[in-house]
Amino acid sequence: MIHKRTIPNHVTTKNNQHHTNFDHAKPIETTKFPYPTWDYGQEVPNNGASQSQEHHEVDPYAPDRPSVNNYRLLVSAIAPRPVGFLSTIKAKGQENLSPFSYFQVIDHDPPMFIETGECVINTVSENMIEAVNATSIDARYGVLQWDISGLHEAPSTTVKPFRVKESVFSIEGKVIGIKEFADHQHPGVSIAATVLIKATRFWVKEGAADLRPVGQLGGGVSYGRVVSTFERPRMRWSNEVLKSELLARLKEKGETS
Repeated sequence: MIHKRTIPNHVTTKNNQHHTNFDHAKPIETTKFPYPTWDYGQEVPNNGASQSQEHHEVDPYAPDRPSVNNYRLLVSAIAPRPVGFLSTIKAKGQENLSPFSYFQVIDHDPPMFIETGECVINTVSENMIEAVNATSIDARYGVLQWDISGLHEAPSTTVKPFRVKESVFSIEGKVIGIKEFADHQHPGVSIAATVLIKATRFWVKEGAADLRPVGQLGGGVSYGRVVSTFERPRMRWSNEVLKSELLARLKEKGETS
């Protein structure tokens, strides 16, 4: 599903007055993982705070609950989300660019993505965000988002829409299935659809290690970038059971049960 946003300029300008300047030179740092001393069976090391906090139940289909409340909750809770940037061509030849954050890979063989239309999915890096955001403006029909953004077209191989030349990674794809969803407040009315796209070609720019990805956070206008990472490899039972008394007892318990 595509969710195309229009961000009011006055909101962005007002918020910027109270923020520090963007640091383009800030390097991506690799740190130690958060809790190097954590051991098996220790639980979350926050002095029991996560156990004492209460949860509130929400019925997304409650008769008095506006659907926009579900949207606000989901985009704030499921974050960060990768920003997809879709280039398409309509049946009459109208070219279009559309940023959206409902984008996810669901398999690798064959590689498939949840999106919409015969298209190219283009990744978004820090240096592209102003141009990408500009394409969400509510321009009148016939105005090309390519012209608004100043981004450049690059030819595709297996689909008609162009790739975005500035993107580090692009995916050509074709529709293989569509699942529409009805509005629970207005039965019979389709308000959204999940479209399964099969990837048909990948394009990777030289220097892809410097992707500098941007993710969308909550609130509709908030983005995040990666400036710090840590590595936490998966453990193997055969190695860890030799070092942990707890795992050894669990192993023995499993063998005798």
